[in-house]
Amino acid sequence: MNEQYVWDFHQVDETQVAIVGGKAAHLGALSRIEGVHVPGGFCVTTKAFRRIIDTTPSVGGLLDRLAHVTPGDRETIRMLSAQIRRAVEAAPVPDDLASEITRALARSGEGAAAYAVRSSATAEDMPTASFAGQQDTYLNVVGPAAVLRHISRCWASLFTERAVTYRLRHGIDHRTVHMAVVVQRMVFPDASGILFTADPVTGHRKVATVDAGFGLGEALVSGLVNPDVFTVRDGEVVSRAISAKQRAVTALPGGGTQEVAIEARRQEEPALTDAQAVRLVALGRRIEAHFGCPQDIEWCLVDGDFRIVQSRPITTLFPVPESGDRDNHVYVSVGHGQMMTDPMKPLGFSMWQLTALVPMHEAGGRLFVDVTQRLASPTSRAALLDALGKGDPLIRDALETVLDRGDFVPPLPDPDPAGPPPGPAPAPIETDRAVVGRLIERSRTSLAALEREIRTKSGPALFDYLLEAFEEHKRFVGDPLSMQAITAGMEATWWLNDKLGEWLGEKNAADTLTLSAPDNITSEMGLALLDVADVVRPLPEVVAFLRGVEDDDHFLEELAKLTGGPEARDAIEAYLDRYGMRCVGEIDITRPRWRERPGALVPAILDNVRNFEPGAAERRFELGRQRARQKEQDVLARLRTQADGDRKAEETKRMIDRVRTFIGYREYPKYDIVSRYSLYKQALMGEAERLVRAGLLSEREDVFHLTFQELHEVVRSNGTVDPQLVQQREEAFRAHHALTPPRVLTSDGEALTGEYRRDDVPPGALVGVPVSAGTVEGRARVVLDIAEADLEAGDILVTAFTDPSWSPLFVGIAGLVTEVGGLMTHGAVIAREYGLPTVVGVEGATRLIRDGQRIRVHGTDGFVEILP
Repeated sequence: MNEQYVWDFHQVDETQVAIVGGKAAHLGALSRIEGVHVPGGFCVTTKAFRRIIDTTPSVGGLLDRLAHVTPGDRETIRMLSAQIRRAVEAAPVPDDLASEITRALARSGEGAAAYAVRSSATAEDMPTASFAGQQDTYLNVVGPAAVLRHISRCWASLFTERAVTYRLRHGIDHRTVHMAVVVQRMVFPDASGILFTADPVTGHRKVATVDAGFGLGEALVSGLVNPDVFTVRDGEVVSRAISAKQRAVTALPGGGTQEVAIEARRQEEPALTDAQAVRLVALGRRIEAHFGCPQDIEWCLVDGDFRIVQSRPITTLFPVPESGDRDNHVYVSVGHGQMMTDPMKPLGFSMWQLTALVPMHEAGGRLFVDVTQRLASPTSRAALLDALGKGDPLIRDALETVLDRGDFVPPLPDPDPAGPPPGPAPAPIETDRAVVGRLIERSRTSLAALEREIRTKSGPALFDYLLEAFEEHKRFVGDPLSMQAITAGMEATWWLNDKLGEWLGEKNAADTLTLSAPDNITSEMGLALLDVADVVRPLPEVVAFLRGVEDDDHFLEELAKLTGGPEARDAIEAYLDRYGMRCVGEIDITRPRWRERPGALVPAILDNVRNFEPGAAERRFELGRQRARQKEQDVLARLRTQADGDRKAEETKRMIDRVRTFIGYREYPKYDIVSRYSLYKQALMGEAERLVRAGLLSEREDVFHLTFQELHEVVRSNGTVDPQLVQQREEAFRAHHALTPPRVLTSDGEALTGEYRRDDVPPGALVGVPVSAGTVEGRARVVLDIAEADLEAGDILVTAFTDPSWSPLFVGIAGLVTEVGGLMTHGAVIAREYGLPTVVGVEGATRLIRDGQRIRVHGTDGFVEILP
């Protein structure tokens, strides 16, 4: 039987992407939707492409070479991709294939008719990845010979430099992506453009945006003209912006296109009427309903009738948590509070959900808390906004933006004042370090019991035990005494900043008063790595060996064979015994812990060896303690000279004692949580190994792509893990990396990031939250992966976020800038402990600040200047 290389649209639907590519599959589906008019045409399948690739000399070898190129090697990518394109374009189309295409042209109309010839790759127009604009489209192609020539060009466009680079960056094998080609009857529109069935900027799912211009849509796509923009909601145009459209792209009689000037009288006429825009959006809603997600739709207006020439998912929208109802919901990001905005794998987010004190909803691999009810009541709203505002002012501003509109959160009355009185307030916590000692000892006892008991569990009994352990986990996290201790430290910090600002005119005075506070497990972790460096520094053979460690997590075994190696190994092992459960993104149980990948610590150890003298840890801690003591004496002395000074000094002293007693404990509950997570993970990975041995699981790490509940069911039923499900979850996880999580998200899909409403910063400065006082200038080091940090003394660390695992780097830098954070997040607390001028919550800092630039960090006033 002869191979069929050409399929008409009526033969194609969404299930045949592997054969016809994303674009053709969507066109086939569109042609079946009632009321949607799609210009007729056909598709040259991926089988034709594979035949050309397989029979073209040199292409196979070039693809082999391309597979080993890194995304950053632009010159090699440019050279190899150009060679592949030339080879494919020059390859003759076999006679049988050419005849089949020519017959299809005859079926679709006159052989001399004009066509649009468009690439349709198997990896484009998918819900989780967009390859839009990476391959080529040719308009007004006239005649069979020209169509065949342009089909070859479409095949070759799979290997444009930008397409190759995109695949390399996203880990997509070039040989797994194939190219089909759409050949579609050309339409010559009066107007054309793009319809987004959800607002592409805000993500609002109920707001549609129509971009429109005269002539062919190429004028808009190429940026030749600014489009008219219509915003449509609930069947009504709610805003419009009509541009002066001086140029248009039209078809040439013999083929191809040309730019033409638009008559002056028409330039500011709208390309669509309001009624047409509303009608187009209604058509778009029908298409959106068919595909089940918001769509980016290319349309043409011909004699008053809309023709749809393409529709693909909008992949840049952040997903909306599923609520199970049609009510309005407002969600706040968990990741921004936890200083970890990366996506999490299913086992990671499901474990966090099971151990959290409040319900959490997943979307885009991130977790969100529904705050709708708390916003609805005036009393709880005020408390919520105050708490969130102190943590991250941008979250508060985003929530206030939603509230100010008055059309989303239903107001609820406050409880009846004549109702039952509230319960008794908790007793004031005593300012006594014995309280912190009891809490820490309680944690250690509970962890020891967990470690002892979990070792005896396996199979279904392990999961039953873990569900009980999660309840103990939540009891510790929600311990009222622990909560009081944390709150006491934070409230004392805010009190000192407010009152000393009012009485002495000092900004952020508490930053100095909290230096070297006791019982801070996270700051101790950074100082302890300085002690490790003290052991390594005098051992040249060890230092030389560590400089060569790259992605080697078994280096400790080799280290012990060197002169001085056993001492260095023992120092690192002791550090791992204490802190090995930590890692970057540690709230995600699937992230490799330092105990699993100790090589992640090597760059920080080497930085400490290079940048510090022996005994630095003790000296730094003592210096901070002395500075805090001197600051205390200074503010108390100055207060006593004021009217009513003795009272002010007495109150201030009480708050200083309180902050120094409790602020360090702020870090301990997170340490306890991560310690528990490490034990949970060890037990679960033991189960994963058993599943691999039993042939029920391909690889141990595949369990990361299952939720806890799904893994529980696999173990309970002794069932097989579906490899296709794992692959789908892996692809979704990669796609989630391309999404930026909003601070606030509504059930309408609107993503809000908030704004700093300040006019007290220099022009061009980057605004953020001041969390650790002081001003410092230095070289910016933009670091996105702690394992790649290469810091010198005096550098300023610029990164997206800093959870506690970043604190070992803090001892060697002069300042800190992050994109995420607030006054009491972990990075801010440790920055104050170390006396680092710090500004957090700087939107786009890692993009706007270039690595190596000199910057000035204003940690007292909350902004960053980029210096010439």
